[in-house]
Amino acid sequence: MAQFLRLILPIIVLAGGYLGYQRLSTKEEKAAPLRVPPAIIEAEATPLARTDYRVILQSQGIVQPHNQTALTPQVSGRIIHISPKFQSGSFFEKDDILVELDPADFIAARTTAEAGLARSEAALIQEDARAEQALLDWKDLGYTTPPTDLVLRKPQLKEARANVKASEATLSEAVRNLERTKVLAPYAGRVMERLIGLGQSVGQNTQLGEIFSTDFAEIRLSLSARELVHVQLPNNPDDAPIPITLHDALTDHSTQSWVGSIVRTEGTLDEKSRKLFVIARVDDPFGLKSKVEAPLRIGQPVRGVLEGGLISQVFIIPRATLRRPNQILLIDPEAFTLQRQNISPIWSDQDNLIVADGLTAGWHLVTNRLTTSANGAKVKIVEPEPEVEETKAAAKLPSKPRA
Repeated sequence: MAQFLRLILPIIVLAGGYLGYQRLSTKEEKAAPLRVPPAIIEAEATPLARTDYRVILQSQGIVQPHNQTALTPQVSGRIIHISPKFQSGSFFEKDDILVELDPADFIAARTTAEAGLARSEAALIQEDARAEQALLDWKDLGYTTPPTDLVLRKPQLKEARANVKASEATLSEAVRNLERTKVLAPYAGRVMERLIGLGQSVGQNTQLGEIFSTDFAEIRLSLSARELVHVQLPNNPDDAPIPITLHDALTDHSTQSWVGSIVRTEGTLDEKSRKLFVIARVDDPFGLKSKVEAPLRIGQPVRGVLEGGLISQVFIIPRATLRRPNQILLIDPEAFTLQRQNISPIWSDQDNLIVADGLTAGWHLVTNRLTTSANGAKVKIVEPEPEVEETKAAAKLPSKPRA
């Protein structure tokens, strides 16, 4: 018996130790873990407020001349003189002589026409005299019946008068052709390209060069259907022009601008783009009569900026505050908790989205990026850091709604 107890006693001790260890492990598992209170998120924000927003419309176009002409002579001949004003890039005034043709043949034609007119006038005088003499002879012969037209030589007199008119027309044409040997500028303008040289023989269909007018330039700009709602365009000749500012589109950082006006619309929507094209005009684009900092050159791409209508009582949401397309983060001003909010803008520009409904004035718009943005998370509004303010200013992000 004693030997049996010596054998089983270690087993009992081991079993008791194992049961004690199991009770301790169970107690430790049942002990509740310590709960750490959630951290409050720090956010930069600006209060939402309704304000008025001025719609700004932008479009691009190419500067075109008001008149562009392929200059051709009205008569044929050999070029004997080219004006210094008829060089590529040169300016000229209306009725300036740009090109002269050899006038010798046309002077001869005028002289011949003058001689023909003199002969026709002499023949008319002779026929007048014959008609008067025929009437006297008829009376002297004692005829009691009225003389006929043939007796009075009326057909011959009519022919002589017609010959005079024909000779006058021939002389007038000869004089015009002689004048046309001097090719005149049809308007004040500038030479785009000269295509002929001295001594060259040209015909009536020979193009001498390309010229364009400099009184004003035009720019064709397009506006979409949604943009047309916010601007009143001149549709009738009596409608007042609308001011527009044109900026140089060749370089991104150019500060050069020109003041123009929209004078008319094309009246029909483009079939492909469904846009309406409007015509903007800039007077004296080369500064010939007014002082301009830089000329507005033909073919230059420009960006037009046009003031549209005023949208009243809306929220202006900077694009930089978007978390997802058309989604922003708001702060409840009472509970100071985050809330994601989808917005439906009625207008947008390069920097802002304009919202009319769905937002509440007094709530705060989160303007900085957050590491976590769960709905209902506690938040504390803090002032933005100075370097963040500088970044916002560089990015043109308003810290408060624009008036």
